[in-house]
Amino acid sequence: MQLIEHSDSPRYIRLHEDDNVVVVVNDQGVGEGSVFPDGLTTIEGVPQSHKVALHTIPEGAPVRRYGQVIGYAVKELPKGSWVQEHQLKMPQAPALDSLPMADAVPAALPALEGYTFEGYRNADGTVGTRNILGITTTVQCVTGVLEHAVKRIRQELLPNYPHVDDVVALTHSYGCGVAINARDAYIPIRTVRNLARNPNLGGEALVISLGCEKLQAGQVMHEGDPSVDLSEPWLYRLQDSSHGFNEMIEQIMALAETRLKKLDQRRRETVPASELILGMQCGGSDAFSGITANPALGYAADLLVRAGATVMFSENTEVRDAIYMLTARAENLDVANALVREMDWYDKYLDRGAADRSANTTPGNKKGGLSNIVEKALGSIVKSGSSAINGVIGPGERVDRKGLIFCATPASDFVCGTLQLAAGMNLHVFTTGRGTPYGLAMAPVVKVATRTELATRWHDLIDIDAGRVASGRMTIEELGWELFHYYLDVASGRKQTWAEQHRLHNDIVLFNPAPIT
Repeated sequence: MQLIEHSDSPRYIRLHEDDNVVVVVNDQGVGEGSVFPDGLTTIEGVPQSHKVALHTIPEGAPVRRYGQVIGYAVKELPKGSWVQEHQLKMPQAPALDSLPMADAVPAALPALEGYTFEGYRNADGTVGTRNILGITTTVQCVTGVLEHAVKRIRQELLPNYPHVDDVVALTHSYGCGVAINARDAYIPIRTVRNLARNPNLGGEALVISLGCEKLQAGQVMHEGDPSVDLSEPWLYRLQDSSHGFNEMIEQIMALAETRLKKLDQRRRETVPASELILGMQCGGSDAFSGITANPALGYAADLLVRAGATVMFSENTEVRDAIYMLTARAENLDVANALVREMDWYDKYLDRGAADRSANTTPGNKKGGLSNIVEKALGSIVKSGSSAINGVIGPGERVDRKGLIFCATPASDFVCGTLQLAAGMNLHVFTTGRGTPYGLAMAPVVKVATRTELATRWHDLIDIDAGRVASGRMTIEELGWELFHYYLDVASGRKQTWAEQHRLHNDIVLFNPAPIT
């Protein structure tokens, strides 16, 4: 990465020697006639994080960033001009039948030993970073009653159990009015089931049901599952109530207290860093996402993989245009074929809705300098670091091995976070360039800003400022190590993220590609 920097001059970043566009660093952008230290002069004003043509790009010629083609010039782009979305023709998505397959598998890096955190061991062998009572639902109809009960549990019962971090309602909009036996209905069903098995719930999740819905409690909890304790009452059906609303609340509170007593007996213990299951995601992305925050996450991901941990990256549409860079890194052909399978499934899913991956980019992405989904994807995948990709899991599946895992999800922040929780994530990291107060109730969320301006302005929402990389105050490697240690501190409960402190929790949003009846 080439950084043209001087405190009093226009600054840009060039990521690869083949790039013919560069990204403006200055907080307020640069004006017409601004001269960069190497002599490049703008012929118009260019906002921060947007692209400037490094030399004249002829009509039809490729525009390169990250050393990759992000588009083709629809007209000549003069040297020093502002390169914008409407000036680029987006390339076709890479064909899935001609990808490099496990032919550039990175060599394993030396193991990192001796790193630990303080976590809660579970009966199924997983480890929680928090000690939470989770109460899940089989249908949206029960949400109002459960939320009322949770409010009372938090106010009246939780203070008596100081070793329990919280009580969380795992409410969702699925369960009835759906084609429960449709081809793709397995995705929301297994998601609901696996959310209740998240390591941060300690195997003590409860189920609240209505009674007549299509998704029955037996599909959420299964006898003999070591991830949940069914030795004591675990289910309450509202339709079983004989005396109305107040009885419903009292019954739910009574069930909750039996579980709170057990959870309150748990204590943190020292466990190896290999017990961490980190989920990575970006939202409100900008052109700095692939320059500062995501590369640092990638470096930290490599460190965690070296320590034996599980690291998940996701967002199908935000890897699709860079899939050729991932299939080459797959540890074997089975993993490479699984990546292709998930991309193909999602292509067909979008096609059924008369959409394609270009629908992903938002007005905020574009305002932040991302011209199209190709550019966004190239910046997104750097979260995955440089390790071999060890496995692939489908939406709603639970991760069953360690290493670097692609967890196939939509790119929607809320759906992706939900599916990573179902996969077993016990710690989440979320990068943002435009800013979002995103948070999850079931796992701590470390928020990383791509730009110092955002980190400063949102000082009590952002945990880590990755903008220090763009200003030259820190290297990607240094920030990667900082993140690595921060993850262990948050996992141990030694630090609380801002989202935790403010109780900023997004809803659980299931991915349901099946019909609604």
